[in-house]
Amino acid sequence: MKIALAYSGGLDTSVLVRWLKDHYNAEIVTFAADVGQEEELDGLEEKAKATGASEHYTLDLVEEFASDFIYPIMRANAIYEGQYFLGTSIARPLIGKAHIDLARKVGAEALAHGATGKGNDQVRFELAYAALAPDLKTISPWRMDVFRSAFPGRSEMIDYCAENGIDVEASASNPYSMDRNLLHISYEAGILEDPWFDPTTPENKAMYKLTVDPEDAPDEAEYIDLEFEKGDCVAVNGDSLSPAGVLKKLNALAGKHGIGRVDIVENRFVGMKSRGVYETPGGTILMMGHKQIESITMDRDLEHLRDSLIPKYAELVYNGFWYAPEREALQALIDNSQKSVTGTVRLKLYKGNITTVGRKSPYSLYNEDIASMEGVESDYNPDDATGFIRLQGLRLRARFGSQKEFIEQ
Repeated sequence: MKIALAYSGGLDTSVLVRWLKDHYNAEIVTFAADVGQEEELDGLEEKAKATGASEHYTLDLVEEFASDFIYPIMRANAIYEGQYFLGTSIARPLIGKAHIDLARKVGAEALAHGATGKGNDQVRFELAYAALAPDLKTISPWRMDVFRSAFPGRSEMIDYCAENGIDVEASASNPYSMDRNLLHISYEAGILEDPWFDPTTPENKAMYKLTVDPEDAPDEAEYIDLEFEKGDCVAVNGDSLSPAGVLKKLNALAGKHGIGRVDIVENRFVGMKSRGVYETPGGTILMMGHKQIESITMDRDLEHLRDSLIPKYAELVYNGFWYAPEREALQALIDNSQKSVTGTVRLKLYKGNITTVGRKSPYSLYNEDIASMEGVESDYNPDDATGFIRLQGLRLRARFGSQKEFIEQ
């Protein structure tokens, strides 16, 4: 039997390489999806093979991640529960697809992952498998009694690694778990499971990797220009960049100014509440700029219709339904709404804050003559408002006439 294992080199997947090999008497092929983890990918091939893998593949998916996954959710302004920029969620469908492609390439009969039995990722990965490769077997050790009996906690996993010569000293010492990609870093579990724990205090703030503490950010504001074409950012400060290039540039700028931190208790798809701390530096700037260029280029009712769909769209992405027909249909509407979303936005970055200070577009719907309060002649006639207001109030007057007793005074 040959098993393709999604591998990060952390404690869990290091244990899984050896355990799967022994439990199934199988050949283990590991793969890591490079979606912007940077130095976290260093030495993975050597480590995987030393642990028992016959082959290892690290796949460069950074540009695909930015253009085909991050940019679509930015066009949607998708944020889960009003705060979470979907950084982990949006990486999972791409990793799942790459996992399947790798399994086909090496002739594996099964897909294995190390997602816990209490988290969202098990759902996201396996929904991708169901949509794209239902013929392949899925192995989820954390939902197997035999695995949980052997490893009821981290200490047993650390002991197992010591007995089998598996080096996990760095990952085992972390007091919380991290997941990093081009869009964000998430921190959860461990000491963060206490929702009253403050990671921003001087003794704890070293946890943050992508952003400086806003209190330590520069005392001078920085201005940046973002250029958009059909809803996608194509240049920063006049420099044309690929989608991944845009995110990397904005990550550096936002990180310097302490932009993009959130600390939330979210509702997991599997039913529990979970505390997570996130850094989404470049994505926070990108979405702010996108909303601002939409504000002068998108028709009011089209924008309101799209906005009404954002909670559902974000929920689908969060829950793992990227490859579901309803998400694809919503994406088609969203992308169609972006045809005129072209122009430039100027933003001011200062100590964790983003202020919009300018926006312009060749397709702007903003008409200064119409908006002016200075009595400039335009297509808007104030006299028209009399009939407009009277018609809008018709149902309210009717209610007062026949249902006055139900109206609160």
